[in-house]
Amino acid sequence: MAPEIGSKAENLARSADFIERAAAGGANVIVLPELCSSGYVFESRAEALALADGYDDGDSTTRWAALAQGLGVYVVAGFAERAGVRLFNAAAVLGPRGRVGLFRKVHLWGDENLFFSPGDLGFPVFATEHGTLGVGICYDGWFPEFYRAVALKGAELVCVPTNWVPIPGQDPQREAMANILTMAAAHTNSICIAAADRVGTERGQHFIGQSLIVSHTGWPVAGPASASDEQILYADLDLAEARRARRWNDFNQVLRDRRPDAYA
Repeated sequence: MAPEIGSKAENLARSADFIERAAAGGANVIVLPELCSSGYVFESRAEALALADGYDDGDSTTRWAALAQGLGVYVVAGFAERAGVRLFNAAAVLGPRGRVGLFRKVHLWGDENLFFSPGDLGFPVFATEHGTLGVGICYDGWFPEFYRAVALKGAELVCVPTNWVPIPGQDPQREAMANILTMAAAHTNSICIAAADRVGTERGQHFIGQSLIVSHTGWPVAGPASASDEQILYADLDLAEARRARRWNDFNQVLRDRRPDAYA
């Protein structure tokens, strides 16, 4: 998607169109970008507050929950969450029976620290009929502890709404650093990851797109998507196989082989 800062009604309409198209294309779990209902580059806390929603009754989650229920799908989407006097960079998980759960971004990036409180819910996982879902947002993916935490809690598919920005020193002939980190996390935890990035430029900030879906092997099974154009990626994932494949040979299983006693 290419959300527009401040255009909440238009962003929600665009997100609804993408959800409906993805469901028509056969998707069971649909992931949208970070802060996709509000836009990302806020000028002030007042602007962020005006574009924020409550999880239980806000415009964003209400719209997405109705779509998820009507289409019989799961939706994971990023929004600015208002919780009393605090704001969080959050992602809602919605499903065929309504609201499933909430994630609040743990690791805040740059000016997000001016507007949002760090997430206080840890890294929850959510059981669905399509597998156990973990959720992280953007900069959370730079911390291997995030992916390891949800993998140890049983996550099979990790959904990552994100707004990736250019990384200094990026070789234009190589995969984006964000893609490399996502691939490495999938491989080292034997989990599947669906990372949905935005595209476009907002108040001078460029976003790199290149969303991807990665299998438990660490190799992409869809994407990277366009760096500039809106696009939907689809992939079929065998989450049971991802669990079986954690046993790499007769001796090694990536999560079982951890040595916490040696890490202190």
